[in-house]
Amino acid sequence: MPKPKPRVIYWFRTDLRLHDSPALKAALGLKPECLYPIWTWDPHYVYHARVGPNRWKFLLDCQNDLSKSITKLNSKSKLLLIREAPQTLFPKLFKEWKITHLVFEKDTDAYARERDEKVVELAKKAGVEVIIKTGRTLYDPDELVKQNKGKPTMSITQVQAAGAKIGSIPRPIPSPKSLPDPGTTNLSFVQDKPANNPDINSTQRNAEESSYTGLAGPNNDFSIPTMSELGLKEATTPHRGGESIALKMLASIIANEDYTATFEKPKTAPTAFDPQATTLLSPHLHFGSLSAREFYWRVQDVVTNYKGRASQPPTSLTGQLLFRDMYFGAQAALGYAFGQTYNNPHCRFIPWHLPSTIHPGSGLITGEYQIDDAEAEVFFRRWKEGRTGFPWIDALMRQLRTEGWIHHLGRHAVACFLTRGGCYVDWERGAEVFEEWLIDHEAACNIGNWQWLSCTAFFAQFYRCYSPVAFPLKWDKEGEFVRRYVPELAGFDNKFIYEPWRAPIVDQKRWGCLVRGDGTESAEEDGKVKMYPKPMFDFKERRDVCIRGMKNAYKIGLHGDDPKVLDGSWRELFDDKAAGPTEGSKGPPGAMVEEEDGVGAGCENADGHEEVDHKSPPNPPARKKGASAKSDTKKRTHKREASQGTLDGIVTRKKNKA
Repeated sequence: MPKPKPRVIYWFRTDLRLHDSPALKAALGLKPECLYPIWTWDPHYVYHARVGPNRWKFLLDCQNDLSKSITKLNSKSKLLLIREAPQTLFPKLFKEWKITHLVFEKDTDAYARERDEKVVELAKKAGVEVIIKTGRTLYDPDELVKQNKGKPTMSITQVQAAGAKIGSIPRPIPSPKSLPDPGTTNLSFVQDKPANNPDINSTQRNAEESSYTGLAGPNNDFSIPTMSELGLKEATTPHRGGESIALKMLASIIANEDYTATFEKPKTAPTAFDPQATTLLSPHLHFGSLSAREFYWRVQDVVTNYKGRASQPPTSLTGQLLFRDMYFGAQAALGYAFGQTYNNPHCRFIPWHLPSTIHPGSGLITGEYQIDDAEAEVFFRRWKEGRTGFPWIDALMRQLRTEGWIHHLGRHAVACFLTRGGCYVDWERGAEVFEEWLIDHEAACNIGNWQWLSCTAFFAQFYRCYSPVAFPLKWDKEGEFVRRYVPELAGFDNKFIYEPWRAPIVDQKRWGCLVRGDGTESAEEDGKVKMYPKPMFDFKERRDVCIRGMKNAYKIGLHGDDPKVLDGSWRELFDDKAAGPTEGSKGPPGAMVEEEDGVGAGCENADGHEEVDHKSPPNPPARKKGASAKSDTKKRTHKREASQGTLDGIVTRKKNKA
């Protein structure tokens, strides 16, 4: 009797494409009797990972595009979206559809690794063979770690050295010409409906979330949810998702051989917006609507045949993909600890303001942060809402909120400003905002970028800060970017576009905008004069405070896994008047001000970065007393709001006061 043909589930996740899919090729190589292309609607992402409407919209675009592409290859097939957590769904699905094989692309994200290990365990119990293939990155992140002597990849040179040991990057695989029929799609079992409380994304909704009304959707046709089903506010991003769009964008880029071959990331303008100065392919890389290997080889072929002088890694286009792999390798080695300072051996400990609370049992951040300083909380709120009074910073944050994307140097500027270059607020607060708003949010890259810009890992030159005035002036003397995203300043003269508070009042009135207050004031009664806030601090003074605080922390030299950080006794090493929550000599773990019990949660927090020499700063002198911002004596907690390479020559430097 002939052996029955395989019955295969292909489980799509962050690989929403048909081109260059090693896992899909493996599934088709089984020559299955039937192939079920499915997506499981995981409540972890619906309720517990910070995702704003713009990224939801991009995901739904990618799913709809993929489903149409599947149907073009087989009119009987499409993406089957099943609304249940994979951990509870698969055992029932294996039995119902008589599945013999489960195939999917490898994911080393901390939560995804846990999820996949559980699913593999369930498959083995059900007698289902599991096939997992690498395809999300250029190299398998676990192999990078293995070839890096078991350590996280913390520099581009480590990635290049480990990659050389692994071997050449494979050429991309062509898209399949056909797909097998799915089998019967009956679902006779009962849906395990998830609890929707707590819903970290409730702030993103203006209606009831109803995506779990039935296993196969409201029409019982395995349809992809709509924004209204998710109860989400309207998306405002102009950027659309999907493999067909990604491949067209890539083709357009590759057609411009000079741009492709000579691209150097530090030399692209952060103020360009129509069009932007970089490829804007990062969200497609995140959702897998574009293969990293497809991108790499299309670019590399142009570089190989280019007659002129081509750029080279790490600043080239292919270099950016290597940086992406670097962050994946760091995350693969460290797991959940990579997403936080506490218990992270590769992250410097800095007693930032607004530190995360730590669950005493799990050692993971809880989802809340401490308001140790009322002024720091104001700084953070005004930064997030784009009302700092610094037009360059506000324009970037407004672009991020509305479009879901900003240029990598813009990300550098706002991250530096929030952490070591102005506000002295914990990098984890900024990473959470990016997690919520970015359409290209990649957990590994977002975390790594924020550690880089806060000089807690990957990069150590904390004394190099981005000026919110001098830096954008180098790129855009007319302030067109600011005029686009901070329209109340559109009438200001070029001389004052980055420092509107310096303009005479008579001119402010003539230009239709008064600089006063904190950005919450209404327009003048006649409605003709708008308002823009005054700067929330003197930048030079705040920069000096931050640099002194960083010097002190670097001199003390703790990392996130130091026993004194773990037990809270780090305070005895810091002067009580140092920047950050340092009062006393003992306390709870990390930089917590008071212990808060809560549910432990892993921090899931795009854009690669240029390489620099990781040189230590000069040996810093002891910090003078009285240099920090005032500290709020009333300690409070606050729920967390939903969550870059070289500082090139265009930065401002200031000699540090002794």
